[in-house]
Amino acid sequence: MSMIGATVPPPAKPPPPTPQNVQQRVKPEDAANHISVSDPVQHSEGVNKYTSYRVDVRPQGADLSQTQAFSAVLRRYSDFLWLFEKLQDERAGAIVPPLPEKKPTGRFNPQFIEDRRRSLERFLRRAAVHPELQDCSCLDTFLRADDVTFHAAKHSKNNVVLQQSTMMGSMTPGAPPQLMPKPKKEGFKRWFAETKTSISGDLVRSPDDELFEEIQRYVHGLDSQMKNVQTQASGLVRKGKEIANGLFEFGLAFNLLGQSEADALGDALGKVGETADRLSVLSAEHSDRESAEFEDPLVDIIKTIHSVKMALQKRHEKRLTYSTCLQSVESKQHSLAKLRAQIGMEAKAYGTEMSLRRAQDNAELAREDFAATSQRVLREVDRFKRETAEDMRRTVLEYIQMQVEYNKRMEEIWAALIPQLERVQLDGDANVVGGGGEVPAAAGPSPSNNASMMQSSQPAIHSQPMVPNPQQAMPPQMGSQIMYNNTQPPAPQDSGAFSMHYRN
Repeated sequence: MSMIGATVPPPAKPPPPTPQNVQQRVKPEDAANHISVSDPVQHSEGVNKYTSYRVDVRPQGADLSQTQAFSAVLRRYSDFLWLFEKLQDERAGAIVPPLPEKKPTGRFNPQFIEDRRRSLERFLRRAAVHPELQDCSCLDTFLRADDVTFHAAKHSKNNVVLQQSTMMGSMTPGAPPQLMPKPKKEGFKRWFAETKTSISGDLVRSPDDELFEEIQRYVHGLDSQMKNVQTQASGLVRKGKEIANGLFEFGLAFNLLGQSEADALGDALGKVGETADRLSVLSAEHSDRESAEFEDPLVDIIKTIHSVKMALQKRHEKRLTYSTCLQSVESKQHSLAKLRAQIGMEAKAYGTEMSLRRAQDNAELAREDFAATSQRVLREVDRFKRETAEDMRRTVLEYIQMQVEYNKRMEEIWAALIPQLERVQLDGDANVVGGGGEVPAAAGPSPSNNASMMQSSQPAIHSQPMVPNPQQAMPPQMGSQIMYNNTQPPAPQDSGAFSMHYRN
């Protein structure tokens, strides 16, 4: 699956635009943008199904407009996992960048594949600029080795690692890769001895033990606090999505309410519904930004804290190995002293003496390895504190700027709705008398109608046309009242009042 010397691949897609008032964060891994992971392709081998990714390494600072030699290989997720584990073994005590976790279901969902591709690319770029990992041979093997060499390095029982000193520079054509076997482990005997030492608690002490105990307490406390913050951030993102859904339902309700009103008030209520729909879209986009720019960085910091714990665990393993070697030296010294005290055991004593020298050499190597790992952990923890503090500062700052921008936009959209509602006026009978537009005739009486009603209230004999049946010219209520009065005797009236009405 290797593709050495192929055509130059298309440039990577540009990152999504950021708001003008927020400067794009410059991350350390951006210096390794010559490494890219692209073109995920699904493969099927019998019942097994997996996704491969194309890993490209271009010359740094090269002009991509010209065809130049570069490396392009295909790697799957298990290959990235092999690299992650090899980096921990080859540079014990280093904080290896986090790798995206496995997912038993939904591995072939397009969105999941794209998210994993970005995470794998970030992992490689971080490893390429890592001060402790950038010169690891296993990283070189992963990025440039062909399929045969990489398969041999990955599946070798002796944990062979490809050694190509010219990988990043000039490579001699036709020169076969050199496989340098690492020293074999002692197997079960060594594991049993280290387990016995761990149970006994008889570990070697160093001047930095108190410092490392303080580091462990710091990392443990930071892990708990960051998980609490990440939980609250996830809750805010979830509530933001609920608000977006609530605004959508709110806008739908007002749209239906506006349709039930046929006047300017109905139009204004419809505007409220349209505004709520706009705010629903704005809130949904804001929730997505919160998840990508606030929640995800917090999750990444938590994963990095887990890598710090693994680095501390590696130091503990080196300390355990050194302590086991010291106990082995002490045991062999005691056995050699007993053999030398016995007559006729010179040959066996000589063999024990040779074994003692090997044990002393192993103890010295273990001491140097333990000391180097301890110093590497101290450097890594110091770098972790500085970078994490800067990441948290920028993450919180961008989150605050995001909230300010979002709330300003919300305020602008709501404020634009106020004048439209203020133009709608109601009279004393709750009838719409204004709304910034033409009011329908059914909304209320016009001045001409008021004048005609005043004229009709005065006695007019010739001004109105004659109607055959007077009851047809009356409202139904008045007609029914006359019919009722015709069936009942007239009420007694004051004669003076009657005469006055007659005279008028």
